[in-house]
Amino acid sequence: MAVPEGHTEGVSATDVEDNGYNPVSMFGRPPQGRRQLWMKSAWIAVWLVFLSAPIKDLTETDRPALATAAGSLGLAVFVICYLTLVFRYTTRILYWGRVVTSFGLLLALAAALALAFGDHWLGLFVYVSVSAGAVLPVRYALWVIPGVTAVMVLVGLRDDGLGDLITNLGVITLLVGFAMSGVRQMIRTTIQLRQARATVAQLAANEERLRLARDLHDLLGHSLSLITLKSELAGRMLPDHPDKAAQQVADIEQVSRQALVDVREAVSGYRRRTLAGELAGARTALTAAGIAADVPLEAPAELPGEDGEAALAWALREAVTNVVRHSGARRCTVAFAARQTLAGRLLELSVEDDGSGGAGAAAGNGLTGLAERVEAVGGALETGPAARSGFRLTVRVPFAQAAVGSPS
Repeated sequence: MAVPEGHTEGVSATDVEDNGYNPVSMFGRPPQGRRQLWMKSAWIAVWLVFLSAPIKDLTETDRPALATAAGSLGLAVFVICYLTLVFRYTTRILYWGRVVTSFGLLLALAAALALAFGDHWLGLFVYVSVSAGAVLPVRYALWVIPGVTAVMVLVGLRDDGLGDLITNLGVITLLVGFAMSGVRQMIRTTIQLRQARATVAQLAANEERLRLARDLHDLLGHSLSLITLKSELAGRMLPDHPDKAAQQVADIEQVSRQALVDVREAVSGYRRRTLAGELAGARTALTAAGIAADVPLEAPAELPGEDGEAALAWALREAVTNVVRHSGARRCTVAFAARQTLAGRLLELSVEDDGSGGAGAAAGNGLTGLAERVEAVGGALETGPAARSGFRLTVRVPFAQAAVGSPS
């Protein structure tokens, strides 16, 4: 039985390159590229193996050619209806008439083929149950799936000696149908979470634009108004009072210089990396790459000053980037710990994965530049194999306000 997967518009592709194909992470998302398309098709095809019983019956049972052709055509139409239902209408249904018609045709074909060709075809009802669980809302699936099972039992009762087969197949039909209903809810929830994350990111960007506009207005509004006023005064004083006009021009120069200083300080603040922002980015990047992310929801309450926080934020970004691109890991853990040493208190950041990327390799330009950045605030960087397997990056930054040195 093909696992139903939905597609919803408006979900943008992630900026992180996938390290492989993860069927769960692809729920509700179309394949990106030819490789994922082939992998997804293979994942779908493997579940159609349960059609082997009807196909074997068609090829091995001695029947008139017309009956065999009719059975083959009916089976082909059944498969087309099934795939149409579970792949087009899993997450979004715009025309319920088409769904009801396709489902009715699917049920009718399963009953007709099973009645015409025997008990080898009763397995088709499992696909009918799967389509009910994958397409219909839970309130309808709760009674449609048992109804499909009942129809299968009634069709199977026409022959003697099918008690065990009907019992076993009936249980499978019920369980798989309800399981697909749960999978459908999981797909819809995944899509909603992905859309909510995109909405939150857009709202955060809009809020940042508003903050930038407010800050620029507060910084430059008064200064530009004062410059305009003094320019008008200087214009009126010329040429009768050149000394007073010169004083206004000097004031204009002083105000403009101070405005330039304020703007530079504001821009420096915007460019500063924060741990809170990098933690959110780390969770997004790891999840998009199909890596289980054990990342704190918030930054530590106490941070080692702006420079120390910026160094830790850069370290977190570099470590997560390396995990996504090079490690081939399945899990990544980020942790903070405040430690007391003889040299004073410090904050430790550790990023550990269970992959193989970077283990035993020489430090690249990214880690070299990161080590210089950490040393500039009096900290230390350590890299090496993790305790069990994988790679571990550790950064320790003291709780100090002043930087101790600068990168060479």
